[in-house]
Amino acid sequence: MEPIYVTGIGFITSIGNDRENVTQSLREMKHGIDFHPELQVPESPVKIAGTVKGFEVDSTDPEDWKYPQEYKVPRAVIRSFSPHVLYAWCALKQAINDSNLSEEDIQDPISGMYTSSGGSMKSIHKHFEKMDARGVMACNPLAIVASIAGTLTFNLVAALGIQGSSTGLVSACASSGHALGMALDEIRLGRQKRMIVIGAEDCNFESIVPFCGMRALSLDTDPNNASRSFDVSRNGFVGTGGSVCIVLETESEAERRGISPYAKFVGWGQGSDGHNVAISHPEGRGLRRAMGNALIDAKISPSDIDYVNAHAPSTSIGDASEMKALKATFPLPQKVLVSSTKPLTGHGLSLSSIMEAAFCCVAIKDQFLPGSAHVQNPDPELGHLELLQESKDYAVNRILSNSSGFGGANVSVIFEKA
Repeated sequence: MEPIYVTGIGFITSIGNDRENVTQSLREMKHGIDFHPELQVPESPVKIAGTVKGFEVDSTDPEDWKYPQEYKVPRAVIRSFSPHVLYAWCALKQAINDSNLSEEDIQDPISGMYTSSGGSMKSIHKHFEKMDARGVMACNPLAIVASIAGTLTFNLVAALGIQGSSTGLVSACASSGHALGMALDEIRLGRQKRMIVIGAEDCNFESIVPFCGMRALSLDTDPNNASRSFDVSRNGFVGTGGSVCIVLETESEAERRGISPYAKFVGWGQGSDGHNVAISHPEGRGLRRAMGNALIDAKISPSDIDYVNAHAPSTSIGDASEMKALKATFPLPQKVLVSSTKPLTGHGLSLSSIMEAAFCCVAIKDQFLPGSAHVQNPDPELGHLELLQESKDYAVNRILSNSSGFGGANVSVIFEKA
């Protein structure tokens, strides 16, 4: 099979809205967590989030939103957007420019698009409020396509004129990992030569606060250490939103257009816990299977992996499960480097897989590894795993990145130096 490369990336994240600022934040371990204006109300136990800067999207009318003007969205297009679709539009435009894709390239039937998001809880809530108050026929005719889980696909495929494969993947925090893996397979099978993959989530009261009811969020009010994956005192994740877009292409397409890729996408795997609707299996059996399947797919051994970007959301159960899976997958004498970037960004839910995969691709391209921030007392359960507490320059060849979602869905992706 022809090698498949990452040829373009776009970022709208809490730690930066372009590659340069994201890279700087990862290298310097500058987090993007802050007091979120919408959470400063008595009914919200959580006060902080990985905030998306440079956007004002609290109005229920998208035409009133404020965002960077270089991403100007036509009026007829933005009317059916929810906030995360706007983030995705901006990340998509970046990735298109980064990979130097023309309109003809994008609209060629060899180009497809896979997306991932949980939809917009805020948009759904507001539309139902209006319907309940004023009647069914007062409902916005674009309410459904602006809010439900497939809204990224509906809007972006139509706006860009995509004619190849398209769909939306929804598996909670593993969603965009599934989208990446299935996009890789779509190219491998010869159905497409190029896939644009996008993950996005809102970053507002409605997308974050419901997790309080699950006791999953950290209620700490210090942005500087609230998210502390692998620390013995970790007490929940910090929410975030935004969007990341990755362009995947065959080697021949990249060469035809003279593109220097970020990395080669060499394999992926998935596995399910079959255990609990919301809690990871205590031994991490599904994630262990996902990593094993990814290694088999990439035709490499565990010793070929230099670094693992862990899912590690900073929850006691999630981190513990992953540590066991990692130790089983990378047994002694191997001492693989491990860190989580969620203490810098917050947990992006459906966005997290592709956001962290993109971080890995940038790290491979620029030859460094991002550290795991805010760890004062490393969990002794890490055992022989080498927790990377500071970012550092590193001659990295291969990176594995993990994601885990509700229902015990687990995805692992592997990238290699191009």
